[in-house]
Amino acid sequence: MSVELWTWILVGVTFALYFGIAIWARAGSTKEFYVAGGGVSPLANGMATAADWMSAASFISMAGIISFVGYDGSVYLMGWTGGYVLLALLLAPYLRKFGKFTVPDFIGDRYYSNIARTVAVFCALIVSFTYVAGQMRGVGIVFSQFLQVDITFGVIIGMTVVLVFAFLGGMKGITYTQVAQYCVLIFAFLVPAVFISWQMTGNPIPQLGMGGKVEDGTYLLDKLDTLHTQLGFKEYTSGSKSTWDVFAITMALMVGTAGLPHVIVRFFTVPKVKDARKSAGYALLLIAILYTAAPAVSVFARTNLIETVSNKKYEEMPQWFTNWENTGLIAWSDKNGDGAIQYVNGSSIIGKKPNFVYNSEGEPTRGLFQERVISNPNPEEKNELYVDRDIMVLANPEIANLPNWVIALVAAGGIAAALSTAAGLLLVISTSVSHDLVKKQFKPDISDKGELRVARISILVAIIIAGLFGIYPPGFVAAVVALAFGLAAASFFPAIILGIFDKRMNKEGAIAGMVVGISLMLFYMIRFKTGLIGVMDPLPQSEWWFGTSPEGFGTIAMIINVVISVVVSRLTPAPPQEVQEMVESIRIPSGAGEAQSH
Repeated sequence: MSVELWTWILVGVTFALYFGIAIWARAGSTKEFYVAGGGVSPLANGMATAADWMSAASFISMAGIISFVGYDGSVYLMGWTGGYVLLALLLAPYLRKFGKFTVPDFIGDRYYSNIARTVAVFCALIVSFTYVAGQMRGVGIVFSQFLQVDITFGVIIGMTVVLVFAFLGGMKGITYTQVAQYCVLIFAFLVPAVFISWQMTGNPIPQLGMGGKVEDGTYLLDKLDTLHTQLGFKEYTSGSKSTWDVFAITMALMVGTAGLPHVIVRFFTVPKVKDARKSAGYALLLIAILYTAAPAVSVFARTNLIETVSNKKYEEMPQWFTNWENTGLIAWSDKNGDGAIQYVNGSSIIGKKPNFVYNSEGEPTRGLFQERVISNPNPEEKNELYVDRDIMVLANPEIANLPNWVIALVAAGGIAAALSTAAGLLLVISTSVSHDLVKKQFKPDISDKGELRVARISILVAIIIAGLFGIYPPGFVAAVVALAFGLAAASFFPAIILGIFDKRMNKEGAIAGMVVGISLMLFYMIRFKTGLIGVMDPLPQSEWWFGTSPEGFGTIAMIINVVISVVVSRLTPAPPQEVQEMVESIRIPSGAGEAQSH
């Protein structure tokens, strides 16, 4: 069977499963809609958390980034997994003991202020909308490539699927759908990795195959280093970032992970405090399966790509190359006129993505990325090949000539990863509006059914907006999505951690810290990553503050947030006594008082 038919079958089966779970898990109360009734088992919650966390960025983009930057990509592995250690030790059990529905709910009650709650809602909406836009775009790209449908139609299909299981079931439907999505995405990620590891090194375990030997007896990583240096790239296993920037990016990703509202809310769904710790531990182990395999997938994909395309005649290229050319995610410009693909270090295309794909007559035909600026070959560079990093995982099975069902399985896994995270983010948006704005501020006497109705209307509106971002993404969305962790680190994390461990922290300090933190992070992102559209271009690396990249600036913004929060809190009145007692009770384990009395 063809890849397209296999993809329709596998995607159809998984969608039927998601719809079935949504109908079975229909939410009947706000508690079920917001926190799945608080009765999810630690293992199920761990699987759902892992799926919620492993978005299209983890499934599609992370291995792609590592395959191009090599050693420097380790910051993503360390930061994103390390964030779960922080969650398990410092946040999950205490937030569960506090027993609220959302992060803004915790901040609003802990800091006894609706202003603090509103600032938290604003931060949650900024982080969630920027993150979810990338997920919907990822769904559209996967559909357009593997199902041969228009990218807009692909986004609409994704919107419809998320709407069904999020609208009907809320957190209850999303939780059990994410359990299924975890199984789909981890299977889809590992199957091709096992195939290719066996194919290249004779070892079926990808994590071990990466360090194994290839046919000629050389180690795979040594071979890739040699291929890199021959083509003018830096060695794959060597780094180029400064030690400070590596630390800053890793820390920003860690605390950003621990501050992401759609991840934190998962720990409100378990019955007991100890279950929150258990589910965080399960999630870390389940995530590690993919995260330890990702570097291996990166090495396999990079090696196969170089060997397949470098110095090969264009007419000899396999079908997968043409397929991806039609999406605009691969482009070739024959600068020296020899008909061969010259893939060396350097830029082949001016701009990030080519807007046009050329047909056999050499005439430009508009591709899928219609919103991109027209790009032209750069004659000063010898490199003739443009490859978008995001295709490496999706195209990897095709490059390795694996069976069609494996290629289709990867497509189903990519869709599962994107939809699972999109659903969690949309629920955060919905609950922030219905619970933290309507219920807590505008209409406190609203009935449970009325609040549930507002929540469902909110999620419907949020899905429509997210879909529009996916169909008509602003030019800066891709950059902002990658930096959502910095936004979470700069805004939420200090307010949460200080709210738990510093009973002297008051509303004035928390509000000042969050406002300054997120404002500073937004300014740095706009100035150094995206520029101001129509006004100025992004500033160059030489202008970075303290030598810190935009991806790592969340660490500096977080530190400034903490300093401002602490200083302002000490210069203003202490929190009410009942709030300080509440903070003390959050930190004391259940049963500690009885144990001390004996």
